[in-house]
Amino acid sequence: MNSIAMDAPLTRWQRFKKSNLVYDFRRNPVAIFSFTVFLVVVLASVFAGLIAPFDPYDPRQLDIMNSELPPFWQSGGDDLFLFGTDAQGRDLWSAILYGTRISLIIGICAVALQAFLGISIGLVAGYVGGRTDNLLMRVADIQLSFSTLMVAIIFLAVSQAMFGTETFNKYALFMLVAVIGIAEWPQYARTVRATVLAEKKKEYVDAACVLGFGPLRIMLRHILPNSISPIFVISTVQVANAIISEASLSFLGLGMPVSQPSLGSLISSGFDYIFSGSWWITAIPGVILVVLVLVINLLGDWLRDVLNPKLYKG
Repeated sequence: MNSIAMDAPLTRWQRFKKSNLVYDFRRNPVAIFSFTVFLVVVLASVFAGLIAPFDPYDPRQLDIMNSELPPFWQSGGDDLFLFGTDAQGRDLWSAILYGTRISLIIGICAVALQAFLGISIGLVAGYVGGRTDNLLMRVADIQLSFSTLMVAIIFLAVSQAMFGTETFNKYALFMLVAVIGIAEWPQYARTVRATVLAEKKKEYVDAACVLGFGPLRIMLRHILPNSISPIFVISTVQVANAIISEASLSFLGLGMPVSQPSLGSLISSGFDYIFSGSWWITAIPGVILVVLVLVINLLGDWLRDVLNPKLYKG
């Protein structure tokens, strides 16, 4: 009986716990610290409605008499407002919680769009080859010749002028996801294409063709799983890049409106007051943004080292 139990196949969760990924994570204090900070930020933003003492979207909770109050540890601060208030009298702690949620939503959704477009194009380009490959890769080269911010600024500025500020602000989140996602797909396409070119010459692909499997099944069920490792690494870095792009566009007035604060729009809204002494309106959201991007990049570097067999040392 014991022998049968010992020979039983491991479940996916058991195999995951015994993997190099988990083993290296437990031995890497930087990865543990980065993941812990990232998890805290994500949980705080997800449960912002329960944690935040105020709703920054509700104008009825704003009092102009509470505007530009410093953080509670400074002279003149109020214990009710942990990080102080902005020029509208909005609680900065509550605004940061909700703003971090918006920044994360934009970053994750934009990367999901990037991945969908890039993986699809990369699979087709690498597997079909020939003129199709040349055409798709030339499109990717043209896309890479333009910076993400330049494309986003032009598109969002034209959209704002065409539809008006009110309509633009209503759909700003969707526009940001779309423009950041479409601007960055070549990163995925080139990586997936390179993997496909290497994998499609292997014997298991020939065996799948002999068995009569169609190109779509071969690409999705057999070749794509071998591209998962670099896709994970790219996705981690791209989430950080997307958050920075959103913050930059919001700072330029082409992102989220002040009534729906993201980290970028919070930094922008306080920039005019930084030299008048109200430094916390810009500085505190800026620190949160830097910490968030830093821990994501550190996790990306760790994933790259662990998932790359040439770099992994065990």
